[in-house]
Amino acid sequence: MNSPQRKTESTDDNRYLSATHEVINQPRPLENYNLYEQDTALREAVLREGAGFANDDLTRFGAWAGLADTIELGNQANANKPTFRTHDRYGHRIDEVTFHPAYHELMRVALENGLHSSPWTNPGKGAHVARAAKYYLHSQVEAAHCCPVTMTFAAIPSIQNQPDLAKLWAPKILANEYDHRNLPDTDKNSVTIGMAMTEKQGGSDVRANTTMAYPMGQQGPGQPYELVGHKWFVSAPMCDAFLVLAQTTNGLSCFLMPRWRPDGTKNPWQVQQLKNKMGNVANASSEVEIRGALAWMVGAEGRGVRTIIEMVAMTRFDCMIGSAAGMRQAVAQATHHCHNRSAFGATLSDQPLMQNVLADLIIENEAALAYTMRVARAMDNQNNEHERLLARLATPVGKYWICKRTPNHAYEAMECIGGSGVMEDCIMPRLFRESPVNATWEGSGNVQCLDTLRALQKEPETLDAFFKEAAEARGTDRRFDQYLAQLQHDFADISDFQYRARNLVDRMALTMQGSLLLRFGDKDVADAFCASRLQSGGGMNYGNLPSGTNPAAIIKRGTPVVG
Repeated sequence: MNSPQRKTESTDDNRYLSATHEVINQPRPLENYNLYEQDTALREAVLREGAGFANDDLTRFGAWAGLADTIELGNQANANKPTFRTHDRYGHRIDEVTFHPAYHELMRVALENGLHSSPWTNPGKGAHVARAAKYYLHSQVEAAHCCPVTMTFAAIPSIQNQPDLAKLWAPKILANEYDHRNLPDTDKNSVTIGMAMTEKQGGSDVRANTTMAYPMGQQGPGQPYELVGHKWFVSAPMCDAFLVLAQTTNGLSCFLMPRWRPDGTKNPWQVQQLKNKMGNVANASSEVEIRGALAWMVGAEGRGVRTIIEMVAMTRFDCMIGSAAGMRQAVAQATHHCHNRSAFGATLSDQPLMQNVLADLIIENEAALAYTMRVARAMDNQNNEHERLLARLATPVGKYWICKRTPNHAYEAMECIGGSGVMEDCIMPRLFRESPVNATWEGSGNVQCLDTLRALQKEPETLDAFFKEAAEARGTDRRFDQYLAQLQHDFADISDFQYRARNLVDRMALTMQGSLLLRFGDKDVADAFCASRLQSGGGMNYGNLPSGTNPAAIIKRGTPVVG
């Protein structure tokens, strides 16, 4: 009996070979595009807040940030964590952290482009705005290395409290160069600055610090001391010097502690280990012990918190920029994917439910950006009392709100992409792991709320300035007017502010974001913001925009175009 024979076609060579299917319905990588040119909200904010002069420079920088090779630098810096050696091969203590070359290249670009220096070396109208916009672009490539960039930038206001030290250190801090070598600062033309504040027993409560400072001779500002103690979190331990809090007989004081002594010997502070972080992995964070390290007092003795808080205010502002930037990159990835992928017979970004989610994510990002850039303008005008008061209160409010909104935003954007968005070979897992960092560092949410209360108690005029600014939008939207009036009413009695702080600070942030979007933002974005944030429809997740909004227009505005 003849068995059936399988028919073969000599002309179909691939029938049983590896070519099982054609890959279709997949978006091309989001690369080789201009991050600045493709970000309408950012370009509008730069012009509105006074930095139109920087447009050409930002266009150039946006092109670099979107290159495939640049994006790969971020991938490589995160795929290759920093490593730590306590000693060299001969037994000398070196405390050396080694980074992948991609990390150093990102640092080089950041410093050569003045992300650590430009508002100090070229102050004036729009200086902080221009720098914030460039930082916003740069941190979308890779966020972790921005930590030492931020600390170096933020150190200048604190170090200027000690003119003799500023004269020696400021020129190298402000130099637009990057030198990562582990050498004494006297052998380098440029330096980076870190910060060492928190300890095991206190955390954010730095007044509980036990690290001691012992005078080497004369006491007081600018004088040398030896520090003995520990620090539980020292980010970027490869910096050339650190602002450190330590106790003297007259209380907690601020010090500048170099890695090397002036005679070229290693300063005796020792890294115990690098932190094993869930995110921010391209940057090194460490635990250190300080064993008689040389340091010079910065500012008045016993006024360490007051001295270093000027640095902290700047780092908190950068947390706002970084979190808003993380939102923008998440939006770019999600909208690009959904614009170039179909399911159930239609392009994802054309389907009503997905439109609701995407538009909601864009609104969150634009509101965060508008708030951040308005604070940048206030920083550019600190000689104006309204702007000074506004920056004082808006910074902790914005740091609390924008950074806290970022993790869920990253997750929702990841879900828009689907299963491939969870894979480690795309940027989304990195954005998600990075998203809680800014909310925790430089003062967690509760600390920001308490700082808001502190500002209200010490300078009640800050609240007047905040409400005056927000009220500029009064009369443009009934929902906003009602929301603002209720918030002002609820501030009539703040005797239990600490208990109600999160609720009040939440609403302060929403009020200011609504005001800015109504005055300066896209009309569809502003309308949807008021409809979804200032009046409740009962929904708690992204994708709860009510009927009558215009998600298609919002998505078109927020989607980057590649090619």
